[in-house]
Amino acid sequence: MTSDSGPSEQTSSGSVTEGLLEEPVPGPVPLFEIPGWRQRFGVAAGITGRGEGEPFDLGMNPTRPAAAVLRDWARFRTAHPAFPNVVLSRQVHGQEVAWHSTGAGWQILDGWDGHATDQAGILLTITVADCIPVYLLDPTRRSIALLHCGWRGVAQAILRRGIDLMASRGSTVSGLVMHCGVGICGVCYEVGAEVMAACGRPAGGSGPWRLDLSAVLAEQARLHGVENISTSQFCSGHDRDRFFSHRASAGTDGRMVAYLGLLP
Repeated sequence: MTSDSGPSEQTSSGSVTEGLLEEPVPGPVPLFEIPGWRQRFGVAAGITGRGEGEPFDLGMNPTRPAAAVLRDWARFRTAHPAFPNVVLSRQVHGQEVAWHSTGAGWQILDGWDGHATDQAGILLTITVADCIPVYLLDPTRRSIALLHCGWRGVAQAILRRGIDLMASRGSTVSGLVMHCGVGICGVCYEVGAEVMAACGRPAGGSGPWRLDLSAVLAEQARLHGVENISTSQFCSGHDRDRFFSHRASAGTDGRMVAYLGLLP
């Protein structure tokens, strides 16, 4: 499934979608970061992995002991000392994106599926285990957004919400950089006709159909004016030795945390 470097696809509009592999970060916490973003843009941008031994599960799962959840979150926060403020929300597969101007400690909100800021030291986080984490960056104005994109969020145009929010704060859409992170690939994601229709894809024949959410998101971004797009070449289904997959585990797997923050 994976290789050392992914393909690039050029569209008729001239924009390019580049395939990337997140790179493992040495250390006690299993982290994978988008290659080049820390050095080029001064951001921490990546996702946690499964880890070795006991799974590094950051899901807010009521069947998991609270002490274990808090222990793993404490380890995650310790791995990001540049970010005294960490934002998380109980996600509802919706379209709402919150703008964060200030923060203190560990903020756990309710009902938001995306976060955005232009303040250094605030680490935006979302939980995923097949849904696509979308990272948006304005390298000129130094603002960012992180979006939780399952099929419902894609159908509700959460990506457009995030882009429009950044534009309302002064970003030029064509100058944004976007990455579709680790999630389930089109080979692994079988869906019904109603999901295909909701995401603007044809559903001919008798099904089941396979949906490539990252491809849908890249297409939506290009139509909205984003030109610099990349997609992860990892798949949460194929690469279960590294990541969690809700679909591949029949609902028993844990959760990764995707993160994005402006370094001070």
